[in-house]
Amino acid sequence: MPPSDRTPETTRADASTAPPRPQRADGRRNQARVLEEAFAAFAAHGAAVPIREIARRAGVSTGTVTRHFPTKEALFRAVALHRIEHLVRSAEDIAAQEPPTTAFFTFFAFLVRQSAADHAVGDALTGAGFDLRAAASTAIRDFGTAMTGLLTQAQQAGTVRDDVDTADIKALIAGCITRDDDGAAQQRMIEIVCDGLHPRPT
Repeated sequence: MPPSDRTPETTRADASTAPPRPQRADGRRNQARVLEEAFAAFAAHGAAVPIREIARRAGVSTGTVTRHFPTKEALFRAVALHRIEHLVRSAEDIAAQEPPTTAFFTFFAFLVRQSAADHAVGDALTGAGFDLRAAASTAIRDFGTAMTGLLTQAQQAGTVRDDVDTADIKALIAGCITRDDDGAAQQRMIEIVCDGLHPRPT
């Protein structure tokens, strides 16, 4: 039998360029179950929820969770970015349906309510969870663009003071969602903040 002319280096190169093996059906089911329970757990408790709790909810081992998501940051990122993509679409819908004079305030109130109802959103927007900017995610950039666009248009229309930036808006959202245990108080906070964002009389 003639000797093989395939060197170990060639074999390693072939392995590195080979297409990934398809995920088994049970692996796909486990991954979907982990994500489903992670959505619920992060919504209820934010980024602080431990991996073992998500594994318990999903009925799998912590090893199964980390097989699909090597770190809790990776799992939180998958959940939070999905939520942020929804916020981007909502911003686009609001911008298309409302004039610049009101669109920003509608979006601000929407963000506060979403952040209070879903702690993953709140942690992602206020930086209380993991730093999603490190992922250089398209969703993060799109969200920043959407928020800045609505804010800038409102400032150009003269309905928001011109010394406010997106960092200020995120800080104001963080303040509003501390009243998430009281719907009436949260609405009052939204109204107070929106009144304060209007230009000061000259």
